[in-house]
Amino acid sequence: MVRIQSEYQGDLHCTSVHAPSKAELSTDAPVDNQGRGESFSPTDLIATSLGTCILTTMGIVARTLEFDLTGATATVDKEMSSAPPRRIVRLPISIRIPRTTTPENQQRLENAANTCPVKKSIHPDIETPIEFVWG
Repeated sequence: MVRIQSEYQGDLHCTSVHAPSKAELSTDAPVDNQGRGESFSPTDLIATSLGTCILTTMGIVARTLEFDLTGATATVDKEMSSAPPRRIVRLPISIRIPRTTTPENQQRLENAANTCPVKKSIHPDIETPIEFVWG
């Protein structure tokens, strides 16, 4: 278990602390939802978690394959509903890997991306298509 302690700072800002490392993270409501957009919004963090989880999970597999994943990037576009209730409806992801590998290793890495814990935890009503760009 990992504890995250969050505190409301006022004016739609929150600060959270990751208990094990004491690392801090701030959030703000987005401009289109009464905030100033001065930091990640809570829903931005879901998109961020998805991208970083995919890269981390691929990194674990890449390590076992002795494949250098350094420089790989994940771009996640967060699409919100236009009608109430306000919610994330789609998180398309583009994964760019700067080098190629064998088709077998490529499939292993793509499978890792599609089975990362965050992707598996997102509600199935939220679309999470992944595009892979190799080399």
